Amino acid sequence: MAEAKFEDALATLEEIVRKMEQGELTLDESLASFEEGIRLARLCSRKLDEAERRIEILLKKEGETEVKPFKPEPEGDDH
Repeated sequence: MAEAKFEDALATLEEIVRKMEQGELTLDESLASFEEGIRLARLCSRKLDEAERRIEILLKKEGETEVKPFKPEPEGDDH
């Protein structure tokens, strides 16, 4: 089975958090949801680490890695 995409895993993780915050799950359902959430959080973290490594490789210059911090644009800022 293919590994989930980052966006799919994140959406599922957000849905799990929403359900758990509502407080309507049984203890067994909460535990299963928590376990699934931990698995998805680790998958997302691994995907982000992989992307960071790929970016560092792409930024290599003359045998040295030029690491530039990512600076996201403020939300709502239309350029």
